[in-house]
Amino acid sequence: MNKPGFLRLSAAMFYDLLLLVAILFFATLLALPFNQGKAFEGQFIYPIYLVAVSFLFYGWFWTHGGQTLGLKSWKIKLISEKEQAITWQQALIRFVTAILSWSCLGLGFLWALFDKQNRTWHDILSKSGLFTDSVNR
Repeated sequence: MNKPGFLRLSAAMFYDLLLLVAILFFATLLALPFNQGKAFEGQFIYPIYLVAVSFLFYGWFWTHGGQTLGLKSWKIKLISEKEQAITWQQALIRFVTAILSWSCLGLGFLWALFDKQNRTWHDILSKSGLFTDSVNR
C-alpha cells in the first residue's frame, strides 16, 4: 500500500472542506430557529455544535468505508493498522488530534516529513492511516 502524495492529499482535503462548509451552513440553518433567527454572538454552545457536526461528518465516512467524498474522488482510503475500517473511538482520536495538529501551525501534519513511515500525529495516535486505494477494497 502506498501513501498518497502531498498534492493529492491536499486536493482531497480541499474537496472535503467545500462539502463540510456546505454542511455547516445547513447545520446553522437548522439551529437558527432555536435562536429566534438571530446571529450566534457570544455563545459557547454554537461552536461546540459545529465541531460536533464536523466530527459526525468525518466520523461517519471514516467508520463506514474509510472514504469521504474528497478521499473517494482522489482514490485515498483511511484504514486502521489492521487494514480494517476504523472504529468510532479511533475516529474521535483522529479528529481531535487533527485539530491539535492544525492548531500547532500544521506541525502535526509536517511530522510526516520526519517520521520514517510518513505518519502524522493523528495517524500515530489513532493507529490508522491514509493509503492510495488502488485495489478498491
